[in-house]
Amino acid sequence: MSEAHRVAIVGAGPAGVRAAQTLVAAGLRPVVIDENARWGGQIYRQPPADAGFRRSASTLYGFEAKKAEAVHDTMATLLPHIDYRPDTLAWACEPNRLDTLHAGREASVPFTHLIIASGATDRIVPLPGWTLAGVYTLGGAQVALKAQGCAIGSRVVLAGTGPLLYLVAYQYVKAGANVAAVLDTSPLSRQAAAAPRMLNQPSTFAKGLYYVGWLHARGVRIERGVTLDRIDGGGDSAVSGIRWRTQRGDARALDCDAVGMGFGLRPETQLADLAGCRFRFDALNRCWLPERDAAGRSSVPNVYLAGDGAGIAGADAAELAGRRAALALLEDIGVASNRHHAMKLEHELGRIAAFRAGIEHAFAPPADAAQSWPDDLVVCRCEDVTAGAMRACIRSGLATEVNRLKALTRIGMGRCQGRMCGESAVALLCAETGKTPADAGRLRSQAPVKPIPITPMLYDDGVQMQPEEAHDE
Repeated sequence: MSEAHRVAIVGAGPAGVRAAQTLVAAGLRPVVIDENARWGGQIYRQPPADAGFRRSASTLYGFEAKKAEAVHDTMATLLPHIDYRPDTLAWACEPNRLDTLHAGREASVPFTHLIIASGATDRIVPLPGWTLAGVYTLGGAQVALKAQGCAIGSRVVLAGTGPLLYLVAYQYVKAGANVAAVLDTSPLSRQAAAAPRMLNQPSTFAKGLYYVGWLHARGVRIERGVTLDRIDGGGDSAVSGIRWRTQRGDARALDCDAVGMGFGLRPETQLADLAGCRFRFDALNRCWLPERDAAGRSSVPNVYLAGDGAGIAGADAAELAGRRAALALLEDIGVASNRHHAMKLEHELGRIAAFRAGIEHAFAPPADAAQSWPDDLVVCRCEDVTAGAMRACIRSGLATEVNRLKALTRIGMGRCQGRMCGESAVALLCAETGKTPADAGRLRSQAPVKPIPITPMLYDDGVQMQPEEAHDE
């Protein structure tokens, strides 16, 4: 790649891989930075190379096995033509520069053009007991299965809402794990009402129905429209059971030793924030999203957004968006591209967007959960901030906006940087003040977006030295 066009891609999931493929085909050599050890992202996550177990693609990815293999194979062919940096955290972004960390070494990556394909994380709605040992996000439960070849427990309950809930249940049962129940907070009536929109992608809709039917056929207990009350813990502070209420209000309880929970996905937007992208509140995704045009251009010149990091749309859309963002980049540097192909990509993305609107309406997270949180519920587990402490701050009149609440209570200042608790803070602020999420404000990102060592790593000929050794010299 010439010095005039230094392209960096953050993320080697479906969006990042397809963006890199498009750029390489045009003669560019992008830097591809990925936090994972192997490419594929979360949806097509590969086991570690030295995992010690082998599972087929069909076992790991089910109906998506061919798509996963296509993404993996594409990236493998790209390796000689890109600067691939796995196990590398992009922890800060400044104009024309990324700060990264790999194996304790910091490195700055200059760029003239940046494609952010940062993916998504689980959306969490806290409930009593959610910080117990044995409680995982649905994504974490999936990582355990794909990367470690194990289940999160011997008797697992999966709870929350969204397509991932049923996908993880299907993957767990198919792998031989014991799934005691699937507890969906979304009522069947809402899911049925959204079905016409989801028929925009009939094959995807059919797969969802198949998962549910397959689980029913194997005797997995599925309850919809539930209200999750609490996760119980035993004497060792580990999960011992879960309690909920049915749609009719009947109390239910079930013994288990692990809970996987999640309420859909939320985009990873911290890097886009640090890059200076302008944000808007998106009512459908129920969160603040970086602005972008149909091609993936952000509000910052030469910064492009693709995949779930810019708005949840799924793996198929991520591949399309990665290609489209790369084509936009090529257009902007004067490289001729196929305009018809670009328009076709945008059309397909529009069709998927209509389907996703149905998904978001069918599996909306509980809207009023914050109102019933007890004062002793830990909302921010990193900083041990309770709902009661936040309520007291809000009711004092000192915090009317989420960043002020953060400054006064430290919510969102811990290791997760608000990934787990940011939306909960907004929900509680809205419950107490009557504000809308858009009016409550957006939790601003700060570098580092994830924890990095404070003590400098010092090296002599590539050998790591302890700080006291450095002082001796």
